[in-house]
Amino acid sequence: MNKNKDTLIIGFALFSMFFGAGNLIFPPYIGLTSGSSWLISFLGFILGDVGIIFLSIIAVSKAGSLQGVIGRAGKKFGVTLELLMMLCLGPILVIPRTAATTFEMSILPLFNNVNPYIFSIVFFSITLILTIKPNKVMDIIGKFLTPVLLLALACLIIKGIVSPIGSLEDVNSNNLFINGLTQGYQTMDALGIGGIVALVMTSFMSKGYTDKNEKISLTIKASLIACIGLTLVYGGLTYLGATSSALYDSNIAQTTLLINITSSLLGTTGTIILAIVVGFACLTTAVGLTSVTGKYFEDVTNKKLKYEYIVIFICIFSALVSNLGVDKIIQVAIPILSLIYPVSIVLVIMNIFKNVFTNDLTLKGAAYSTLLVSLLTVIDSLGFNIDIVHKLPLATLGFNWVVPAIIGGILATLISKLTETKCSENIS
Repeated sequence: MNKNKDTLIIGFALFSMFFGAGNLIFPPYIGLTSGSSWLISFLGFILGDVGIIFLSIIAVSKAGSLQGVIGRAGKKFGVTLELLMMLCLGPILVIPRTAATTFEMSILPLFNNVNPYIFSIVFFSITLILTIKPNKVMDIIGKFLTPVLLLALACLIIKGIVSPIGSLEDVNSNNLFINGLTQGYQTMDALGIGGIVALVMTSFMSKGYTDKNEKISLTIKASLIACIGLTLVYGGLTYLGATSSALYDSNIAQTTLLINITSSLLGTTGTIILAIVVGFACLTTAVGLTSVTGKYFEDVTNKKLKYEYIVIFICIFSALVSNLGVDKIIQVAIPILSLIYPVSIVLVIMNIFKNVFTNDLTLKGAAYSTLLVSLLTVIDSLGFNIDIVHKLPLATLGFNWVVPAIIGGILATLISKLTETKCSENIS
């Protein structure tokens, strides 16, 4: 066993699993809208995305499972939430989107006569081949796919730093840090942490690391490598966007901005490099999440459903859904993710500080309050006017659930203490 090498490989694999196409288009746009003050927005983005990822991995690895984190809000609640999260990550939303994004950003710009159905079959056939052996997933991604992804990204970023397409301009924009934080939060990367941590620990175990504390330590170190990689790449992409602040209006589509920046820096070669970056970013995410989802449903059914059969089903179903296109998949994804992601964040943060939040009722109060506000917000977004969700503190930033979560946790704690006091009085 080579501990440093194993940790590095799995850290690279984690980087690729988190770095999907969505993560590729957010940073340049943040840079565009912040100009010479791009570093402020970038720090907010890192906190909202990478910070939440790292905290989530620490919480789940120490708890032993995602259920050990979210289950403190109630067993049925935890199981339901975890099931929804895995279905979203699996064949319903995220995995199909990887193929749809690859087709629209990697294939069509170069080959506009490719049949989308044939492409989806090819994409998920490759995904299936790379996923069918769960113990090999991390090695395949970390040793082979990630280096190609990093090399392509490095070419783009280094060229943009050495020969920027424009100068850094002052942009009249307020709340730069908060806007970056909100964008990072909207990536919702931490949604699949439970399954990803399980996959990482399984990979370390297959390499001979059996001690529980050692596996936790190695998992956190690998996640740190991934988070450092994400931070460096996001920083480079944000800077590229900032150098285009004098060239493009903030109304430009995020995908169009990235395509234009790449084309300006590297011409036709840039289009090819972007196709490679997007293709590998999506493929590594698809491989990782297919494996994570397959492992989850194998475990939750006590291996009544075999991993191999589950990943085959996921690939077939995802191939069909992917042909709906990116826009339609996103339309379906937004309300579902907006419902479950805030609750996940609340429970993760409270479990990080479990020495402070020792009472499970406190977690329940915070979680149910968050869920209620998130549900009302989703209903409002579907056309049913619920004015109160817009009047809550931090609503304009997308964090209208924060204050209700705090109030819900406090009220639940007070009720718990009052109940304990009455019980003690009755006994005495």
